[in-house]
Amino acid sequence: MLFAAAALRDHVDAWIDATDLPPTLADTSVEIRDRTGKLLRAYTVGDGIWRLAPTLSAVGDTFLAMLVRYEDKRFWQHHGIDPLAMSRAAAQAVWNGRTISGGSTLTMQVARLIEDGSTGKWAGKLRQIRLALALERHLTKDQILTLYLTHAPYGGNLEGIRAATLAWLGKEPHRLTPAESALLVALPQSPEARRPDRHPERAKAARDRVLTRMAGAEILPQHQVRSAQHARIPRHIRPFPQLAAHLADRVRGSSPDKQRHDLTIDAHLQASLEPILAQAARRSGSRTSAALVVADHQTGEILASIGSPSYDNAQGRQGFVDMTQAIRSPGSTLKPLIYGLAFDQGLVHPETLIHDGPVQFGRYAPRNFDGQFRGDIRVREALQNSLNIPVIKLTNELGPARIMDALSRTGADARLPGGAPGLAIALGGVGINLQDLVQLYAALAQGGHGHGLRTRLHDEAPHTNRAISDVAAWHVGDILAGLAPPPGAPRGALAYKTGTSYGHRDAWAIGYDGRHVIGVWLGRADGTPVPGAFGGDLAAPLLFRAFGRLKPDFEPLPPPPPATLIMGAAGLPQPLQRFRPRGARFTEAPDAPKLLFPPDGAILDRAGETVTLKVRGGRAPFLVLANGQPVAKGQRRSEFDIPNPGTGYSTLVIVDGAGQSDRVTVRLD
Repeated sequence: MLFAAAALRDHVDAWIDATDLPPTLADTSVEIRDRTGKLLRAYTVGDGIWRLAPTLSAVGDTFLAMLVRYEDKRFWQHHGIDPLAMSRAAAQAVWNGRTISGGSTLTMQVARLIEDGSTGKWAGKLRQIRLALALERHLTKDQILTLYLTHAPYGGNLEGIRAATLAWLGKEPHRLTPAESALLVALPQSPEARRPDRHPERAKAARDRVLTRMAGAEILPQHQVRSAQHARIPRHIRPFPQLAAHLADRVRGSSPDKQRHDLTIDAHLQASLEPILAQAARRSGSRTSAALVVADHQTGEILASIGSPSYDNAQGRQGFVDMTQAIRSPGSTLKPLIYGLAFDQGLVHPETLIHDGPVQFGRYAPRNFDGQFRGDIRVREALQNSLNIPVIKLTNELGPARIMDALSRTGADARLPGGAPGLAIALGGVGINLQDLVQLYAALAQGGHGHGLRTRLHDEAPHTNRAISDVAAWHVGDILAGLAPPPGAPRGALAYKTGTSYGHRDAWAIGYDGRHVIGVWLGRADGTPVPGAFGGDLAAPLLFRAFGRLKPDFEPLPPPPPATLIMGAAGLPQPLQRFRPRGARFTEAPDAPKLLFPPDGAILDRAGETVTLKVRGGRAPFLVLANGQPVAKGQRRSEFDIPNPGTGYSTLVIVDGAGQSDRVTVRLD
């Protein structure tokens, strides 16, 4: 007899071991999470099923206790089947002539779910028993329970506890109330017949039966059960989160094999900004789109990214186009960089006078936006008024190639419509996207260079090269902070610039305070004009409103660097008091100073802390400016050393006691 029992046991063991196990690693939804782990967006798996991967630690203990008690109270003790439960179910069926209760364990239910099998046929039930026994041999109890929480049906195209809680309750499963837990315990038994949105009474009755049994099992106290039975049943399926939808698409597409992407985005900020961007687009016309990027310029983290007012084609907005990445004309938003380069090159100072009048470069005769001329005007006012003629003059002196190089140093990918860069790049004759413009202004905010922008939480911040000096960057920020804000906004709190591209196709506003930078774009995705659209009218109010959503108060802009030259025009060295073209500056008297070494265009070894200058002619004492900053004063010898200005291009200007000057541009490697 013992031999026969042992032989039967061995036969059963061999039968179980020979079980063909189906795959237990099912496809789950790709998830995009914010900086705190909050779900921004998820994607369906095959056949449009929502199936989000759960973990037991992320599911509330009360729900797990209720589930196990209601479905399989000996789950932690049996090995896949519960003979007592099966015997009870069989006896009840014989006595009543119909099935009263099931004898399936949670493991058997998992076997049916992963095989998508039936429960009504004896062959199907036997297969579930065999598979359940095999699963118990290969998996831990926690793994089996996790499989149930992944595959359990909750009505419609919802599978798993996380999809259910998000769709029916709008929350993750770690915050379930007793009433919510009871509903979600009951739903998988008859997911369609008990769907709360279609059969609320059946759903409530099933929930209340679970609650009553929990009271009897002392899982829940009676007063909690009575309160839970009065809780409302959810009446509709909530949409899954779809925050930062365009950015989510980009990061998913860049790493298609990853199941989870953790971003630097702040979900709360993103959710608060998307409605105000949509509202601004609606006010601007039926086909108007909009985009917005918020970044922490101290870390390079992008905190919000909105590619369009809505992720659809409502009112012809072409909402599926990510306008944070679209190449557009930047209008006047590159002007601050050009002025910063001019400060570095010693061409002008913020208080330098520059003439705003008719000018022509070959066949190109630029005009101001309003068609008027203002005569002599300070450089500070020329930038604040976004005049075209002064910045074109500076661009001509700097050379368009230098401006394109500075753009690339900030990490921006600027694109030319064709051929070599021309003077028109100063007025928007170049293509760039919103995120790269925010990158440029982040560099300005960080003293001329800083962290590159990033969206992945655990990526290292990319490094950018220095575009302009910290002194030039401070001057630019100081000038932009003096720009008049929109009505009702605080003055001097934000360094910002607006821009409008040719034909009113793009309206821009980009600004920064001591910690954050925000860029706003409005226009049409197809590039057609928006009549009457101006950056100052449309985008600037939205920029200040976005800062208001970001934080209650602006953070102060940084103080000037120690080398900053702050004085009125009368106190400036003579060459900086009034801007004159480079050629005019070199038509000096025969005794004007001449820099013999280093010669113009020289490439020098950066080794050493000083650079030697040799000068001929001129009247002592001499003043030397390196990239617009005084580095030597009162020099009386014809050969002397100045501090090394650092790697890259530098412009050295020597001014003698009579105000005559010479300059060279060199490169230090």
